[in-house]
Amino acid sequence: TKCESGCVCADGLYENLDGRCVPAEECPCEYGGLSYRRGEQIQTECEICTCTKGKWKCVQKSRCSSTCNLYGEGHITTFDGQRFVFDGNCEYILATDGCSLNRPVSSFKIVTENVICGKSGVTCSRSISIYLGNLTIILRDETFTISGENPGVQYHVKQNALHLMFDIVIPGKYNMTLIWNKHMNFFIKISRETQETICGLCGNYNGNMKDDFETRSKYVASNELEFVNSWKENPLCGDVYFVVDPCSKNPYRKAWAEKTCSVINSKVFSACHNKVNRMPYYEACVRDSCGCDIGGDCECMCDAIAVYAMACLDKGICIDWRTPDFCPVYCEYYN
Repeated sequence: TKCESGCVCADGLYENLDGRCVPAEECPCEYGGLSYRRGEQIQTECEICTCTKGKWKCVQKSRCSSTCNLYGEGHITTFDGQRFVFDGNCEYILATDGCSLNRPVSSFKIVTENVICGKSGVTCSRSISIYLGNLTIILRDETFTISGENPGVQYHVKQNALHLMFDIVIPGKYNMTLIWNKHMNFFIKISRETQETICGLCGNYNGNMKDDFETRSKYVASNELEFVNSWKENPLCGDVYFVVDPCSKNPYRKAWAEKTCSVINSKVFSACHNKVNRMPYYEACVRDSCGCDIGGDCECMCDAIAVYAMACLDKGICIDWRTPDFCPVYCEYYN
């Protein structure tokens, strides 16, 4: 309706993010606030997406993996995405196969030993045991030990300043990547070549989060505590009857917890906010920071934030959130 001064691109050309006019084939794509050139790819657990004419073209991976997280003071996200928290002081089966009652033969079992780690009664993982037939891997005290052998299982160990990683292949059944941050956070990433059911605190991995609280007796529990108690490795341990609220028991820590965990809600993580819901991670961070009151306070808080950063990374968004004075990562001696 009226003339406006300025520049426009000629017919068939489009302005890119640098202000240059380019043909449609060279248009960039945007994801998580970042620009990607034509032909560049991003990957999630189930898809590979390629930038084509300014739009993402995505294809499903032939094998889709899923991840179960155990982190901080008893937080679990199952393979199907169900979240819950518990304060159990015992050993619990995180994941195993051979769950059918008529054929209970398992090729792997992953067990966490949870102990009290705060005066309010919160518990966290002290060690992880991975049983692969006659091969056993124990993760404890920032290191690991391997005993026995199983020629039917292939495994490879990688480590860096932050994590210990185990790539495990059970031929014809599972490809697993286990990631441990040498403290309280443990991730089980599984891609399976069989329809064998999986069970344990990580759920039944059937794509439906509503039936994830399936007990050892094969019925769906009415609440998470009944479900957790059914997966005790040692039946002599006491049952869990309630979930502790450490911020109400340690109110003097709440303001500090909310202030330090607010980095999750800040612009540092803004590129991830519309890809991964930040509130469950923020609330878990505040709870853990209130509860971690017998040493390693900042470590608990940093571990909780790192779980959100990891969830962002699974969506293809890498956040550089650590600084020299906030949750720093120290280089190895003389490195």
